Amino acid sequence: MDRGIVRGFIADSTCCAMVMDHMFRRKRPGLLKTLISLSLVLVCLLMIQRFNRVDKDDEVGTTLRHASWLCGSECESSKEKLFTKSRPTNDSSAVTREEPEAPSRANVSSAPPTAAWDVRVTNCSEDTAMRKQDWFKRLDSRFHQFVLHRHCRYFPMLIDHPETCRDGDVRLLIVVKSVIQQHDRREALRKTWGRLQTLGGRKTKTLFLLAKPSDDKDAKNLQRLIEYEDRIYGDILQWDFMDTFFNLTLKEVNFLKWFDIYCPDVEFIFKGDDDVFVNTDNLLDLIAFRAGEKDANLFIGDAISDARPIRNRTNKYYIPKELYNKPLYPPYVGGGGFLMSGQLARRLFVVSEDLEMFPIDDVFLGVCLEKLQLAPEQHPGFKSFGITKARRLSIRMNTEPCFFKGLIMVHKMSPKELLKMWTVLQNKELICARRTFV
Repeated sequence: MDRGIVRGFIADSTCCAMVMDHMFRRKRPGLLKTLISLSLVLVCLLMIQRFNRVDKDDEVGTTLRHASWLCGSECESSKEKLFTKSRPTNDSSAVTREEPEAPSRANVSSAPPTAAWDVRVTNCSEDTAMRKQDWFKRLDSRFHQFVLHRHCRYFPMLIDHPETCRDGDVRLLIVVKSVIQQHDRREALRKTWGRLQTLGGRKTKTLFLLAKPSDDKDAKNLQRLIEYEDRIYGDILQWDFMDTFFNLTLKEVNFLKWFDIYCPDVEFIFKGDDDVFVNTDNLLDLIAFRAGEKDANLFIGDAISDARPIRNRTNKYYIPKELYNKPLYPPYVGGGGFLMSGQLARRLFVVSEDLEMFPIDDVFLGVCLEKLQLAPEQHPGFKSFGITKARRLSIRMNTEPCFFKGLIMVHKMSPKELLKMWTVLQNKELICARRTFV
């Protein structure tokens, strides 16, 4: 409670006591004395109730201030609803405003889907037989937990949006891998290339793929924040496993299963990281061009061929021979971003179920494509490793707008860089020698 309110409450309570004491010291008829006493007690109770109500409103305001970093201007409507709930009213026109904002899933048809996510319980005990294997004993310890639990493939959903594709009006689904702590990246995407758009009378929609935060003291608070963020935007899918580098493949297979269940009519998927810039005009041009070819096997991006497994233990992408003993990986695309057809995504889901999980998600998709006797298509408009130019002895990100205007996807950009470049490219006065890769 505010200090001024506290002082007012104490002063008014003291005043009540002084008046009552003064009245009782004077001689009054018994009945009149009783009536005056009751009246003063009632006035004091009403004053206490009023201050309690102010205190409650102050707590609601404090809660919203703490959460305001999540949503910016969108919080204003949430504030109005929460304050409306905290103040009783007799105005019949305010009744509908007292209802909490319903999640987006409640704003669609109530008809149940033909299928639903069927994993309700996390039951992932380690495969103890692995510990007896000689190769496991030789294996680098950082891979132990991955190997002991890689038979666990699908997990319960903590946040779900089965209504995303239910109306059948989504042509392009944008899917972005993210972690809870990277809210600033998600917010930048929502303000730029991840915004809802219309393509040939059908929509593009964006979803963010998340797992649980690591087990630490802030995990519960982070979970509350992501649930609040989803209540505002309704664009998050979250599964009940830890968000770690080796678990990125789990995001891949769980999303493919989710997509197979809920999005039978989506034609295209763009899948990428939360630190990429996408020129949506060029991406939509590419889709319009390829849609005419009816290519059910479309899988296009920054293709990587003849890549060797990294055996350097200090490298982030180190893979021991116990997990992959072939000299080369199959062709795959850099995970910064790629475009694939909805039909192929459903085939990838089917074939992935028969393959052993692999720690690097990009390579795992390459293995799935190889199983289907397919290979990704190279496209010069996808830059998984950014675009750089040499300046003396250093290599810096090329920030020339006209370079970005001719590309589709560029990896490794901060939220500030992304917002700035998006603003520049929206300028109608920017003139470049247009070069769109299709």
